[in-house]
Amino acid sequence: MRTVVVTGASRGLGAAVAAALAGPETHVILAVRDVAKGRSVAERLPGQVTVRRLDLADLSSVRSFAAEAPVLDTLINNAGVVGMPQSSTIDGFETQFGVNHLGPFVLTVLLLPRLRDRVVTVSSQAHRQGKLDLADPHAQHRRYDPSAAYAASKLANLLFAFELQRRLTAAGSQVRSIAVHPGLARTDNLGEAATIRLRLERFAQRHLGQSVEAGARPIVHAATADLPGGSFVGPDGFYELRGSPTLVTAAAAARDQENARHLWEFSETTTGVSYP
Repeated sequence: MRTVVVTGASRGLGAAVAAALAGPETHVILAVRDVAKGRSVAERLPGQVTVRRLDLADLSSVRSFAAEAPVLDTLINNAGVVGMPQSSTIDGFETQFGVNHLGPFVLTVLLLPRLRDRVVTVSSQAHRQGKLDLADPHAQHRRYDPSAAYAASKLANLLFAFELQRRLTAAGSQVRSIAVHPGLARTDNLGEAATIRLRLERFAQRHLGQSVEAGARPIVHAATADLPGGSFVGPDGFYELRGSPTLVTAAAAARDQENARHLWEFSETTTGVSYP
C-alpha cells in the first residue's frame, strides 16, 4: 500500500486530489489546519484515510507533524494562501511567503529521510510575475502588494522544487521532485485583499476557470505518473488555463540556479532546518 500526504486537503484542490487518490491501494493522510473539516472530507473517501493537524503558519506544528509521520511514498505540498492582506505567521514571516514556501520547505526537508518516491510542489502561473527580494522577504521595508507577494511565493515554490531535484540527484537519491500548476480552477482561496488585480482574478476564476476536479488532474498526474525528477506539469490548453496534464515550461526566473541556491540557503538559515 502506498502512503501519500496531501497538505491543505480539507477543501478545494487538496480535497479533490485526496478524493482522486483514495482507494484500496493508497493510504491518504489529510494534513489540515482544521481537523473537523478534514474529518468531514475523510468521511466521504474510500480506503484508509487519516486526518492529521498541520498548520504551515506555525513551524512548531510542522515539526510535530513530521516527527509523527510514517514512511511515505509521496508528499504533495498543495496547501497555500492567496491574496492575503499584510500579516505575519507565528514565526514572524510574511504570511504568503511563510505558508506557501517556508512551511513546505521545512516539512519537506524533515520528511525526506522517510520519503520513498516523490515530492510534488504545487505552484501557479503567477510565478511568471514573481520577483524575490531576499533582502526584504517579509516586506518590512517596502510597500506590500498582496498579488506580488503571492507571485513571489509561487516563484519560490519552483526554485525550491528544481533545487531539491538537483540536491537529490547529487546525493544519489531515487526520490524525485516534481512541480505542478493546476491552471485556473474555481476554488475559494483568493483571499481577502481588495486590490484591483485580485478583483480581476476573482472574476476570471469564476467565469473562465475549470472545475476543482479538473484543476486537480495535473496534481494527481504529477503524483502518480512515471515522470523524471525536475518535471513541471500543467494543463495543455490555451495559456495553460485548463486542459489535460502535460509537461510545461517554467519561466526563466524559476530555472535560475544561483537564485535557487540563495533561496535554499536563506530558507535553511531562517527556519533553522537543513537538508539532511
